[in-house]
Amino acid sequence: MTRFLALSLAVCTAAPAMALTPEEINSATFDGAPLADGQTALAVKTQVLLDRADISPGVVDGYKGGMVESALKAFERREGLTVDGELDAEVWEALGAGSGAPVAGTYTITAADLEHVGGTLPEDYAKLAELDRLGYESGAEALAEKFHMDEDFLVTMNPGASFAEGETITVVYPKADATGEVARILVQKATGRLEALDASGAVLGNYPVAVGSESTPSPSGKVEVNAVAVEPTYTYNPDVNFQQGDNDEVLTLPPGANGPVGLVWIDLSKPTYGIHGTPEPAKLFVSQSHGCVRMTNWDVQELAQMVTQGVSVEFIE
Repeated sequence: MTRFLALSLAVCTAAPAMALTPEEINSATFDGAPLADGQTALAVKTQVLLDRADISPGVVDGYKGGMVESALKAFERREGLTVDGELDAEVWEALGAGSGAPVAGTYTITAADLEHVGGTLPEDYAKLAELDRLGYESGAEALAEKFHMDEDFLVTMNPGASFAEGETITVVYPKADATGEVARILVQKATGRLEALDASGAVLGNYPVAVGSESTPSPSGKVEVNAVAVEPTYTYNPDVNFQQGDNDEVLTLPPGANGPVGLVWIDLSKPTYGIHGTPEPAKLFVSQSHGCVRMTNWDVQELAQMVTQGVSVEFIE
């Protein structure tokens, strides 16, 4: 379980083996065969199209895997297609792949992109508590989050890049944030997906999540959103949370993308539980939380803009 101090206001991918070009990604098309093993331009394009369809694939890395399969199933379910988690002609067409809009290209880095880059962070929570911010450790990490990409994939697409202000790099083009008012959230524990619905039952967003383990389970049944904290601090209490290193005292960690709860905390009515970001988005689907619902920073930022106090959150076994 996690706890916060903020209202004074948690698929491991192998390193990419080749540098895919925007031309290869943009021209990729479905030829009747399922997504291949390994990193492919078609998988990159599929991930970006899912992201644009408000069905998050998690990090864009060009690999098929658990997060892509779960995203395809969520998309198929929403569109009324056969739910098998496989890319096929119907799914490809429904994703709007024939629109011709580029899904990859170039971007010139600005000073604002690097505002919260602060260098390598210590692992020890006591040392983290002495800092002002738990920002990005590198420009590559900051830009990867901006474009919903796996950091290793971004680096491989840009050999020799320093990710400095004024540099033009190759990236994928994810969607703008979804909009609307969430009335109900469903957390599917078995599939590791969170679905945000409006009052009519329409899907505003569907996201991969990490939930608790048997020893530190997530809640069951229905709870409500208490409040939303952007840029939250984090209160570490070994008597309530978990043991980190040799730290046996309560510590308050500063805000930032690399904090234990990332850039957003959505507080739930069950004490000490929340929906929050993560400093390690690439590990989202192979790790378990300490009971809370963990999302990528960009996904939980989008969700936070659409939820308010009182929104129903239902945990489904």
